[in-house]
Amino acid sequence: MIKELDRCNICPHNCNISRNAGKIGRCRATDKIKIALYSTHNFEEPCISGEKGSGTVFFSNCNLNCVYCQNYEISQMGKGKEITIEELSKILIKQQEKGVENINLVTPTSYVPQIIEAIKIAKKEGLNIPIVYNTNGYENIDTIKMLDGYIDIYLPDLKYAENELAKKYSKVDNYFEIATETIIEMIKQVGIPKFNERGLMKKGVMVRHLVLPNNIENSKKVLKWLVGNLPKEIYISVMAQYFPTYKAKDFGEINRKLTKEEWIEVEEYIQNLGIENGYIQELRRT
Repeated sequence: MIKELDRCNICPHNCNISRNAGKIGRCRATDKIKIALYSTHNFEEPCISGEKGSGTVFFSNCNLNCVYCQNYEISQMGKGKEITIEELSKILIKQQEKGVENINLVTPTSYVPQIIEAIKIAKKEGLNIPIVYNTNGYENIDTIKMLDGYIDIYLPDLKYAENELAKKYSKVDNYFEIATETIIEMIKQVGIPKFNERGLMKKGVMVRHLVLPNNIENSKKVLKWLVGNLPKEIYISVMAQYFPTYKAKDFGEINRKLTKEEWIEVEEYIQNLGIENGYIQELRRT
């Protein structure tokens, strides 16, 4: 039994309910770990996936309710199966045995205490590749501090600079203040990115931002904050892969893909800011 689940305040919703007693909070996670799948993923940023792929573990449920979530069956509908801490530790070892570049924990927030225990077990069994914490950025600082020493690479989103958009599209309050504080704590823990001889990140932080249609000003504010408040060595990944799915059809302004003009505007802004480290995704039109 995990004591942190007696009164769960793992994320900023601070539900304060006993998951150990069967209570369900905002994220819908129970006292059991729930995962949708684990696989080798070759489509993360090049310094994460490398040649051999990233060993992803997709956790079910999420503490955001993004209306445009591309993985909504996993994050919003809870698709997946329950496993034990011991089973998760074995999955981490299996991923390493497949020769992946790292372990990539996707949407892990609700399960941090159990993940830490699984990592402890796996390390005793020989787990020695970098561990990536792949998160939406809506985290409690105390939870991130719990991870100090267990995580090598933090891969947080910074989705919104405008909190009204976070409320409208992801149903959360104070996203910008919480996510930016989170990112700063992550950098305190693991520092600026460090790479191995093959150009793969072995330690550090890379911040991701997904550009939403009709919300280019939000993206500019996010990018401006990143440049103005983080070390220039931090990697930034700006993504153009948005497409309307899940409940996006109910929001006319985001019920379409990005236009070429919108993406050019974002690219020009990035150039003007002088961002040197990171990735800009190609805009694909179908």
